[in-house]
Amino acid sequence: MFSYEQRPKIKQLMSNYHFDVLVIGGGITGAGIALDAASRGLSVALVEMQDFSEGTSSRSTKLVHGGLRYLKNLEVNVVAEVGREREIVYENGVHITTPEHMLLPLYKKGTYGPLATSVALKVYDRLAGVKKEERRTMLTKKQTLALEPLLKEKDIRGGGYYVEYRTDDARLTIEVLKKAVEYQALCLNYAKATEFMYDKKNKVTGAQIQDMLHGDTFDITATQVINATGPWVDAVRNKDVVDNNKQLRLTKGVHIVIDQAVFPLHQAVYFDTPDGRMVFAIPRDGKAYVGTTDTFYDKDPKNPVATAEDVTYLLHTIHDMFPDVQVTAKDVESTWAGVRPLIYEKGKDPSEISRKDEIWLSKNGLMTIAGGKLTGYRQMAEDIVDRVVKLHKFKHAQQCVTKHLTLSGANGLNSKNFMQYVENKAKEGEALGISYERAKNIVSTYGTNVDDVFMYLRALRHEESELPKCLQAKLLYAINHEMVYTPADFFIRRTGMLYFAINKVERYKKAVIGVMNKMIKYRPDELAQYTAQLDAAIDAAKHPQ
Repeated sequence: MFSYEQRPKIKQLMSNYHFDVLVIGGGITGAGIALDAASRGLSVALVEMQDFSEGTSSRSTKLVHGGLRYLKNLEVNVVAEVGREREIVYENGVHITTPEHMLLPLYKKGTYGPLATSVALKVYDRLAGVKKEERRTMLTKKQTLALEPLLKEKDIRGGGYYVEYRTDDARLTIEVLKKAVEYQALCLNYAKATEFMYDKKNKVTGAQIQDMLHGDTFDITATQVINATGPWVDAVRNKDVVDNNKQLRLTKGVHIVIDQAVFPLHQAVYFDTPDGRMVFAIPRDGKAYVGTTDTFYDKDPKNPVATAEDVTYLLHTIHDMFPDVQVTAKDVESTWAGVRPLIYEKGKDPSEISRKDEIWLSKNGLMTIAGGKLTGYRQMAEDIVDRVVKLHKFKHAQQCVTKHLTLSGANGLNSKNFMQYVENKAKEGEALGISYERAKNIVSTYGTNVDDVFMYLRALRHEESELPKCLQAKLLYAINHEMVYTPADFFIRRTGMLYFAINKVERYKKAVIGVMNKMIKYRPDELAQYTAQLDAAIDAAKHPQ
């Protein structure tokens, strides 16, 4: 039930049954709610007007943060909660979350001093329950420069060395959704909630849904409708009633990607910028990506893009911290931009904009969850489903189980056995005619779902194709098991290739579109539309405005 072929059946089931919960929004927050509710035994429908995770949930810094920066404002409870959640997210999805040692270089007149940093990291380790082998280490100047020789030497005093967790945000969302589907949740992308339905007491009883691919509409009824639409929270609330004085304030964050041949970054670094902010530089798959900016954004949240000004700002931060790295705008291979939905209360100072999550219940019964961070998605889902269960006295609802519920692709895996699993499984891939290293990469990406990917690889062994066999196997898996419908779904949100291998996207886009057209049987207007959509995405990533 998570394939483009199942769309008609999913729509029919959605319109024929009454659900305990209808979730509007298929980013990480909505996905988490669907999984939490479905795993408790509630009936769940989820709709997303774009592709799953197409908004903020595929455009982050791709880190499951530990909340270190909250210590500066003495937000002790936040640090403790975020730290605990980070560990849960990792253990439940070891194939999509990886420990990443982070270097925090310390400079004279920098944001962090050696003593304050040492104390902060030690407190952080304690609050967040950091494993012994991942606790902070304080480094001398010599040790810091040995870890990352590109750092500027002037005024450096040493460094802090601690662990963050790197993830693929879009794939994390997809794996959460696939697990929700295992628990019988019905999830549909390209399905927009256009208006709410009400009973005689003016309580929300469901929503009218438009299939954005084919134009038809259908109704979904539910005991509780949840608005989890991220940057579109206010737009969805405005279809009902807004009865509090809070609203979203969007900020835009931009990242740039540079080949390591030009920017040979060894080590992930969290560093000061000349204007007093903090920025990440992270090596990944032969590239180095740097971000993020933080500017207010009042345009359409659907297609935020990097501007030349954003790129110049990030290049300036690189030149300041890594003075021997001679990168220019021409070296930027790809960019991405996302918007953060922050909560602003009318009448308060703009500086009081909150990054925390909040739950609002309208007088008509629409429940909205706003704000929050990727790291806290599971806890946010638990909180809102607890509230739904209590509000409606769902006696058939079980207790929350997601603390120890492995995601799709992580069945039986954990941090202790994952690498052994990868090494063993990679030998199977090698037997199918691909290199051991490539096989390891595939296993690391798909976890226990790799058997399906290998099944397609096996079937393709003797076929002639313009596409590399591995790429074609991933494509077939994405179409049949991950609800992919457009080439952009595949290249951006199922593989991340548009960001980290954009030259391969350009090389293979025609062949990929050919395979998809053959399988999905696009209408002529769809084929033209989706080809143009991918071309526009490539252009936006390569050529900041």
